[in-house]
Order: sequence, then C-alpha cells, then structure tokens
Amino acid sequence: MILGKRLTEEQKEEIIKLFTSGVKVDDLSLKFNCTKFTISRNIKKKIGEEQYNSLLVRNKLNKLNNNKSNIQKIEKQDQNKILKNNIKNSNKTDYIQDDINRMSEFIEITPLNFDIDHSTQKDLTSVSITDVNLPNTVYMIVDKKVELEIKYLKDYPKWNFLSQDELKRKTIEIYYDLKTAKSFCQKEQKVIKVPNTNIFKLVAPILSSRGISRIISAENLIAL
Repeated sequence: MILGKRLTEEQKEEIIKLFTSGVKVDDLSLKFNCTKFTISRNIKKKIGEEQYNSLLVRNKLNKLNNNKSNIQKIEKQDQNKILKNNIKNSNKTDYIQDDINRMSEFIEITPLNFDIDHSTQKDLTSVSITDVNLPNTVYMIVDKKVELEIKYLKDYPKWNFLSQDELKRKTIEIYYDLKTAKSFCQKEQKVIKVPNTNIFKLVAPILSSRGISRIISAENLIAL
C-alpha cells in the first residue's frame, strides 16, 4: 500500500518535467512512492488544472497512438512472414509439380478390376433379441388401458442416420431405470414394471405380428 508522503521541491520539479514529457500519473506514483492523488495535486498546483487536464488527454492519445503503431508493426512483420512462407511454399509446389511431370512420363496406372458387392447392406445397427443380455427388471410406458406405447423409429433423433425404410419400423421402448421412465411418462400414461425380461423373447413373434420389429433401450436397438 502506498502512503501519502511529503515531496521535496526537487522531486516536484522532476514530476512536472516527467509528466509534461508524457509519463503517466500511475508511473510517477510508483517512481516516487506516493499516491496518485499526491502526484496529481502537486502537478495541478504547479501548472494549473486546465493545463493538467490537457496534458492528461495528450498522454492518453499518445499511448493509443503508440499501441496502434506497435500493432501496425506486428501486422507488417506478420505480413512479411506470410509473404516469405508463400514464396517458400510456391517454390516447393514448383518442385513437386516438376517431379509429377517427370514421373508421368514413366508411370502407367493399371486399371483396378475389383468385384464390388452391390448386395443390400446388412443391418449392423441392431442386435438380435436372442443375443442381447437385458437386466432382470425393466420398465415400460403404457396408456390407461395398459396398451403399449408404440412409436416409429424416426421419432428418435438418435437413430435418424438410418435409412428411410428402417425409420418406418414400429418400436416399443424399455427403460432400465424407474426414474427415467417416469420422466418420459405423460399424464394420460403410466409406468409398468416388467419383472422378467425373458418375456420379450417369448412374445417376440406376437409383437412382430403386430408390426413391431424393434425394441429401443438405453444401450441397444434390439431386433425381434
């Protein structure tokens, strides 16, 4: 903390000289180990408040001008650096092009003749109900009549990358956590507990007959 102190006449003269030459009040405060108020008060007392304010504005403008000059200097240095790099890269490009031209005189590219499999791509996004390991208990959302909530796969943004045919598939969703299931449950719906997930393997043919071919879980897209 800088405390107020009494300045000698010699110090006061030096302060006036430095301030009029462009030195800031903050810097003068540090140099003479006194408060900014003491510095400004002595300057005003010596040269008057009007001239003090005029010099203060001038010093700030000079600072801005110096900053601008430094920025322009840096920008010029950057431009020179970029120009040198462009020239260097241009020379490299010329060398590479010369090499390509020389190589093209001798290299003959043999046409590729691979057999391409145009068959329908297999569904790699889903896992079969017979291969998936479900937890012992899951939860489902149903309506008041205990009818399953059926959605289309396109209703789930997570799977929008699939083909249009896949997105038309009917699905049901299961939840591993009761709290999560309740967060998606609407007023006209309720959450039911499925205590034995093996039931899905048993009723898979029935669900398929109703057009439901996928089960969505937090981890997998399950194919029936």
